[in-house]
Amino acid sequence: MTLREGRSGQRFVIRSVAESPLKNRLMTMGLVPGTAVTVLRSAPLGDPMALRVRSYHLALRRDDAASIEVEATA
Repeated sequence: MTLREGRSGQRFVIRSVAESPLKNRLMTMGLVPGTAVTVLRSAPLGDPMALRVRSYHLALRRDDAASIEVEATA
């Protein structure tokens, strides 16, 4: 499953980041394999989505979130 499919309140662990022009940028922002991510909420029209990554909040477009493979956690 990809991060794009995440809904508010769901928690995930990043498994991989697909090759894309933004891969290095996403990884620099802390979206690296093994990192826990929580979906906080989505904008009213669904884009962007707010995430909690490590100790900060991040807004990410759903198109960019589609390149991040995740696994749900409890």
